[in-house]
Amino acid sequence: MTFSLERQYVLSDFDFHLPPELIAQTPAPERSASRLLDGRGHVAVDRIFKELPTLLRSGDLLVFNDTQVVPARLFGEKPSGGQLELLVERVLPLMEGEAPHQVVAHMKVSKKPPIGTVLRMFNSSGKAVAFNATLLGRWPDDHGPLFRFAFSDDPLSLMQAHGHVPLPPYIERDKHSMNAEDVSRYQTVFAKHPGAAAAPTAALHFDDALLSRLSDMGVERASVTLHVGAGTFSPVKTENIAEHRMHSEWYSIPSATVQAIAECQARRGRVVAVGTTTVRTLESWALSGQLEGNTAIFITPGFGFQLVDMLITNFHLPKSSLLMLVAAFTGFEQMHALYRYAIAKGYRFFSYGDAMLLERSI
Repeated sequence: MTFSLERQYVLSDFDFHLPPELIAQTPAPERSASRLLDGRGHVAVDRIFKELPTLLRSGDLLVFNDTQVVPARLFGEKPSGGQLELLVERVLPLMEGEAPHQVVAHMKVSKKPPIGTVLRMFNSSGKAVAFNATLLGRWPDDHGPLFRFAFSDDPLSLMQAHGHVPLPPYIERDKHSMNAEDVSRYQTVFAKHPGAAAAPTAALHFDDALLSRLSDMGVERASVTLHVGAGTFSPVKTENIAEHRMHSEWYSIPSATVQAIAECQARRGRVVAVGTTTVRTLESWALSGQLEGNTAIFITPGFGFQLVDMLITNFHLPKSSLLMLVAAFTGFEQMHALYRYAIAKGYRFFSYGDAMLLERSI
């Protein structure tokens, strides 16, 4: 779903040069010790994330995405011995008449195996076969970009036992090594519902002490669930951005959050979305009226936000759908001004990077 634009933006409008050294390879020593760019006014202000309570007020509502990242990266081999990698995007519900334990995944392999091939998947050390994965076809249709597999046992259990943290491609690691820091830090402190192939990174800056301070000052808290897919890292490739096909992700909004938002609006508090995934969830509900389902919402400049007043977000990839969402929220020129400022000031970018606080432009 795309939206009418006041001017016809094209893909190159969302490009910028990012020095490679600004791509964060490790998290800040403490979650709330990362930098926070206050981008709400005409003049950007440099802050530390733990200062967030001074920028909010009693009666505001923070809405978090409580999805839990699963060890979704798996390694294996074809019957011929050719090596491959799977990145599980979602676990499919059991359907009558269908094979059990089905998943949808990205597959990285030199030559795609034919449908029906039984792949041998390794344990976490990569030294022994732990389970099988049968290729059933493409997804969501015969020409889809992803692949559907039937695992030989419960997918979540197998991933927990044999999978690797699904770090984004710009974070450089030995693909077979298990980094204890990544296991801990590429996960929010309130992660609850397993199913994500990527972390809701803006929420990584929150620790228990900061959450306690916010609660003590009267800032309310609510949650939604959107299982973030690896497609979140995919750049838009069509110069006419209206031609971009957005990836689909599953979301759910509990009734307690619906009530919390209504009460926040009634007392004239501000709904503060923590991360673009929370924005996409709330605005999908506002458009469709559905509290649960799949969303492929593509938010670009010209979008009319209905629920979100403020946004906490990390710095995003050039030409990405997330950057377009930020431009829609804070204004196209403001987005570019903030990114130029952040680069000049040496802010750290992407998943393990710093954050910024934005206010809706309209």
